[in-house]
Amino acid sequence: MNVSVTDRFKVEHATELYGLEGWGGGYFAIQPNGHLAVTPRRDSSQGVDLYEVVTKLRAQGIRTPVLLRFPQVVVSQVERLTGAFQAAIDEYDYPNRYAPLFPIKVNQQRAVVEALLDGGRPFGIGLEVGSRPELLVAAALPLGDEALIVCNGFKDKEYLASAALATRLGRRVVVVIEKPFELDAVVELARRQERMPMIGFRLRLQARGSGLWERSGGVASKFGLTTRQLLVCLDRLQEVGLGERVSLLHFHIGSQITEIRKIKNAVQEAGRVYAKLRELGVDIRYLDVGGGLGVDYDGSGTSSDASVNYSVQEYANDVVFGLKEVCEQEDVDPPAILSESGRMLVAHHSLLVTDVRGAIAGVDPTPIPLDGDESQVVQDLAEVARMISVKNYREFYHDAIDYRDQMYQLFNLGMLRLDERAKAESLFWSVADKAVRYSKTAKFTAEEFLDLESRLHDKYICNLSVFQSLPDHWALDQLFPVMPIHRLDESPSRRASLVDITCDSDGAIDKFIDRNEIKNALEVHELIEGEIYYLGFMLLGAYQDTMGDLHNLFGRVHEVEIVQGEGGHEVRRVLRGELASDVLKWFGYAATELIQGIECALEEGVEARRIAPEEAAGLLDDYRDRLAQYTYLD
Repeated sequence: MNVSVTDRFKVEHATELYGLEGWGGGYFAIQPNGHLAVTPRRDSSQGVDLYEVVTKLRAQGIRTPVLLRFPQVVVSQVERLTGAFQAAIDEYDYPNRYAPLFPIKVNQQRAVVEALLDGGRPFGIGLEVGSRPELLVAAALPLGDEALIVCNGFKDKEYLASAALATRLGRRVVVVIEKPFELDAVVELARRQERMPMIGFRLRLQARGSGLWERSGGVASKFGLTTRQLLVCLDRLQEVGLGERVSLLHFHIGSQITEIRKIKNAVQEAGRVYAKLRELGVDIRYLDVGGGLGVDYDGSGTSSDASVNYSVQEYANDVVFGLKEVCEQEDVDPPAILSESGRMLVAHHSLLVTDVRGAIAGVDPTPIPLDGDESQVVQDLAEVARMISVKNYREFYHDAIDYRDQMYQLFNLGMLRLDERAKAESLFWSVADKAVRYSKTAKFTAEEFLDLESRLHDKYICNLSVFQSLPDHWALDQLFPVMPIHRLDESPSRRASLVDITCDSDGAIDKFIDRNEIKNALEVHELIEGEIYYLGFMLLGAYQDTMGDLHNLFGRVHEVEIVQGEGGHEVRRVLRGELASDVLKWFGYAATELIQGIECALEEGVEARRIAPEEAAGLLDDYRDRLAQYTYLD
């Protein structure tokens, strides 16, 4: 996006620059004062000013980094998903219903799960669990009468016994057989229990997904039964009198499916298997199409790894129409449809705000003046810097590389002074800066100049841990929208990559969303001394909460739950981040033991007269206070 220097930078320009309308889902807007707002009701006139929120929180002692949650966004997403399926059911005259399942693994936070259940109860929302602890949580939550608990994952006797317990408690539980060896445990459970859960099968389809999680599906998947295994399991269940408990068929071809064609293929294949099982007399009532409904993180609406080339409505249409078409061809009753669309339901509801602590300046392209007695290689670089132009920038940049390499060889042989090295380096980066600017006049910019440009950018130091708060970016190069939350009525004059405060070079963000390509720098504002500059990291509600780690012992950040009312917003819940003592305890360092260690060291210091007794008491108090502090920069 280009804004003429004669035009005033407006919030409309910022909206376009940062792509809000593409990835925001209607939940973000820039206010006339240049502040970013969250609009939980998708009404831009009723927004929660994020800068105002963090400013008030700071005054109350809750400093950034802070994770902001908006439970109303979760409810809105449930309504959006169920509304899309109901519209498809109505349009195609589908003679059955749809109900969403929320996979607890996507976000296990109680506030998130309870918001989903409250908002989804009218639509029969259920839960998908993948472990015994998740099942124990699901069994205790206030589910609706028709809501299902679908049990996936590896199952031992205790897991299955927990499923039977939940059934006896009145829950509608489905145990999904995903591996042949689970069958014997299910049969053994039936011998011991009077009330059995319902039984489902997970298919291992030939169809597979697309994107970063493509390996989750296909014939080489970690989970699922082959056709032969499915038939063997079915025969065994019928032999022992459990055939009537089979009620669900499930498949999952991966998270964040980027191409709608992949979903169509999977639905058609699974629909055929469902129909053939019905023809065999198996009374399957539910078809669980699994996860995969993606989120458009970069706003491009394409099949890139950070986007999807379909809408929620198109997804619902293709699932409903695909199943109806197959069932009509096979002359069987269509199933009730379930989906595990967890990412779509919760990704938008949370974001992280943190402060920028400073900038590591990019290479200064201003050359150091020469005094005339420099070595020839330095003078050659100066000549290149003087003569480079839009017509010769590629050739002259390559010449500069040769002269730079010669300079380092001469320096290592002791033939150059230190000041000559500094001047040569300065001249080289002056040439590089000019070459990058000239390269932008070409129709296509060569890759070497794109890489070179990234080396000239500033690095903004952000008060966060990428490993704790954005683990998918570190592990998978997953892109998340990032932008300032204020000063959005000012033109950003800098471009920077971001680095965190860990002692690890992987703690960096140097890939940013764009409608047309992945950017290697983010448009940011000049830092103003004495003023806090805040950045927001968006769409963090799926998986990031529970997958973060404690690299460098940076712990869980502050969390704040915010709701929008008629008279403004309300902070409904504050969960303070982990203190240093909390994090240390995870690794076996109890605060009392650490304090004892300090006390011993101080006693030795006093006895050796290295420390005065009154000073020792103050040092001990200081240490205690620091154990009770937030793990991030103050």
